[in-house]
Amino acid sequence: MPLIDATQAAFGLLFSGDPVLWRIIWISLKTSIVGLLIAAPIAVLIGYVIATREFTGRRIVIWIAQAALSLPTVLIGLLLYLLLSRQGPFGSLQWLFTQSGVILGQILIVLPVLIAFTLSAVQAADPRLAETAIVHGASRWRVMLTVLHEVRFGVMAAVINGFGRVISEVGCAMMVGGNIAGETRTITTAIALETSKGEFAQGIALGIVLVAFALLINAGMMLLQGDTRPARNM
Repeated sequence: MPLIDATQAAFGLLFSGDPVLWRIIWISLKTSIVGLLIAAPIAVLIGYVIATREFTGRRIVIWIAQAALSLPTVLIGLLLYLLLSRQGPFGSLQWLFTQSGVILGQILIVLPVLIAFTLSAVQAADPRLAETAIVHGASRWRVMLTVLHEVRFGVMAAVINGFGRVISEVGCAMMVGGNIAGETRTITTAIALETSKGEFAQGIALGIVLVAFALLINAGMMLLQGDTRPARNM
């Protein structure tokens, strides 16, 4: 099918409310958002603790967290496949080829992103902020909330980058989810499948959705940041 015809067919699928297409989009959003919501509070807390506490092995923990950013998602998928298979230690959960398994994969993928970004944001914060809060009698939790509020744009950038990473990954979702139609078929696994079959219309339609997601979440980030004018006197 020529590119122009495939693109026209893709827009036709999007605007006609094709149930198969929108089911794929819904599964992708559900697994990505649920995984992100579970991982975010855990990762932000871990990132804050690493940034503000001295403990034995801190440098090693930071090194592992940053190194995990470059781990291929297919490697995480392989690890989860071995753990969740019938012979694996968690085979009794029966999460392999289910949305629960895909969500677990998304959690493991996004955790290092959120930890590393939060760590960098908190380390870049003015240390006098926490000192002032402590002087005024704030509890540890209040100090943490004050610091995180100050670096909220860095944390939001972490969440946005994490969402982009999980919504666009294919390796883990393919291996753990099995690309089952109507159950675990996500946008990226569907694109890979349809392209291999030579059916480009659905793949283009889903690609358009991914681009739309990227534009929307980054537009939202810019609106939250407010002033986007260039720096002066530079």
